[in-house]
Amino acid sequence: MPAPKLPLLCPVCFQPLEPAGPHPSGHGRLLCGSSHSFDAARQGYFNLLVGKGTAFEADTAEMVEARFNFLGKGHYLPLAEAVAAAVVPALPRDRAVVLDSGTGTGHYLRVLLDAAAANGREVAALGLDISKFALRRAARLNPEAVNLAWDVWQPLPVKDNSVDAVTVIFAPRNAPEFARVLRPAGLLAVVTPRPGHLASIAEPAGMLGIEEGKENRLAGAMEPHFTIESARDIDFPLALTRQEAADLAFMGPAGHHSDRTAIAARLEGQPEPVLAEARFRLTVFRPATARTQ
Repeated sequence: MPAPKLPLLCPVCFQPLEPAGPHPSGHGRLLCGSSHSFDAARQGYFNLLVGKGTAFEADTAEMVEARFNFLGKGHYLPLAEAVAAAVVPALPRDRAVVLDSGTGTGHYLRVLLDAAAANGREVAALGLDISKFALRRAARLNPEAVNLAWDVWQPLPVKDNSVDAVTVIFAPRNAPEFARVLRPAGLLAVVTPRPGHLASIAEPAGMLGIEEGKENRLAGAMEPHFTIESARDIDFPLALTRQEAADLAFMGPAGHHSDRTAIAARLEGQPEPVLAEARFRLTVFRPATARTQ
């Protein structure tokens, strides 16, 4: 198990949470000063959800498998590389801390960590997700990161002013908490789909459409905690098999209200390759306090 110096907090008493060596089972363990202990699952992640856990619906094992298969083929690699290019140069060279909120299967964080290493930057990484199925994949893909089961709408188990960069790729955005954990010079990188994203397969696959004005609502939701430093559109073509297109549709929100077999049946008549265009917006925010200091 990894044991980087990460600014974790106990979700029970909010004291510092530190690696405490392996449990007798051989897996890692996190321990606070009040002796609250969290043992790693055998797959390598930690579940910090306490009490009633979360009321939000996590991605299923089948949705996660579809995402892992799709992303593992590199279809969204241009997006992952763009996120890494926006974040890595802004990191300090020593002991940088990156929080990937909604880490999913860990593919985007993997590209960022590889880019940081290639640029001589030492990074301690923390991946949060609500899905244990996703975290099992993420822990295997990013063994040097600490991967935690957590609900991003709850106060994050992370110290104030301790993180250099937060990445949020197709995941919920808790602006007050991101602002709390970021250092004044830190950055928040957010990726959202734009209108027209995957338009050619969205309707036949039963995917949810992208609402107009989403970018403006994103900026408004970030105020007064953040200001926009930059925004860029990332567009690239996709040429997929019908199976890959079904994975793409099923791995997102459509997977919560439809099954993969039904999606695949809807795409059965599509000619191969199934052509589509990915359209994203990458927005980099800075803490609003950084502009006033």
